[in-house]
Order: sequence, then structure tokens, then C-alpha cells
Amino acid sequence: MVFNTGAALLDAIVLAVVSREKDGTYGYKITQDVRKAIDVSESTLYPVLRRLQKDECLEVYDMQFDGRNRRYYKVTEKGMAQLNLYKIEWKIYSKKIRDIFEGGVAE
Repeated sequence: MVFNTGAALLDAIVLAVVSREKDGTYGYKITQDVRKAIDVSESTLYPVLRRLQKDECLEVYDMQFDGRNRRYYKVTEKGMAQLNLYKIEWKIYSKKIRDIFEGGVAE
């Protein structure tokens, strides 16, 4: 993708991906799901997960899988509120860009 992916957009995409799983999901699957939308490396994604955890948007827990611990991430209430805000902002932003691309004037 030729467009820059800022921190807020990454946060929004990660929250959206994690929110789809009621009981949470693990890092590798999050990476694979995010890559369906944007090209992102694991080294970029894990700091996003840590930041969202620090901001109390994600909770983290470990669970045994094939004899080892797998770290799971689950969206918190605060994270859902933040995701809803991102969705509202995205609709406004994308409409303005679409209007400009299609020849209209954004107000």
C-alpha cells in the first residue's frame, strides 16, 4: 500500500481484529488477520499490542497450547469504546477523502 499507516489507524485495525473474537485471540493470528488489510510486520505489530495493553484497551492472558503458553489478547470495555470512536472518525475521514477523489468539495 502506498499510503502511510499511522499509529491511530494501526490501533483501530488491531482493535477491530481482536474484537471479532469473543474470548480473544493470539498474536500470530492477529498479525495474519491485520495483513489481510495492510502489510505489517510482527516487529511493528507487537509494540501496538503492548501500547493498547498499557492504555487498558486490551487485556492479556496466557493459555496452554501444544505444551507451551500462548499469549491471548482480548478487547476491554475501554477498548470497545475507543474502537467505536475510531469507527466514527473513520467514516467522517473516509467520506471527506472520497468526496475529494470524486470531484466534490469536503466541508
